Amino acid sequence: MNHSADNGWYKIGEIARMVDVAVETIRMYEREGILLTEKSTNGQRRFNNDDLNWIRCIRRLIKEQGLNIEGIRRLISLLPCWDLRPCTAAEQRQCPAFLGALQPCWTMKEQIPESCRDTNCRQCDVYLSVTRCENLKKVIYRIPAAPQKGRRQHQSQPIAVEQHQN
Repeated sequence: MNHSADNGWYKIGEIARMVDVAVETIRMYEREGILLTEKSTNGQRRFNNDDLNWIRCIRRLIKEQGLNIEGIRRLISLLPCWDLRPCTAAEQRQCPAFLGALQPCWTMKEQIPESCRDTNCRQCDVYLSVTRCENLKKVIYRIPAAPQKGRRQHQSQPIAVEQHQN
């Protein structure tokens, strides 16, 4: 494995070899909105260790859990961005992510509240929580930290998501 000397960034071909997928598969994840890539000044895609972990998680969700791209997109749309990146009640009433959209907030940049539009989504707590695959269930179900010895743990409750029919 020949890691790029470019400040801890990997090139797309390196990432593809590391996770044993075609370069086009990684590009498809980006096109489908489940992976955000960093681009160098010359437009070349660059990936860090968080990206590597997230791509490995995507592969596990597909191979081990039987999810497809749409299933993964819907799963990550359940992330409670309003808890991870607090917003006002007025912003929530106008936010498609809060109102039950079936895609992640970073794919609706023009429709989300102004306070979120100015954020680099790759650095937002919402996207970063996705890249930590092992934390997805905890975030979606709002599972509290492990209880101290002798204390009873509360049951987690799934997030209620309103579905709007057109």
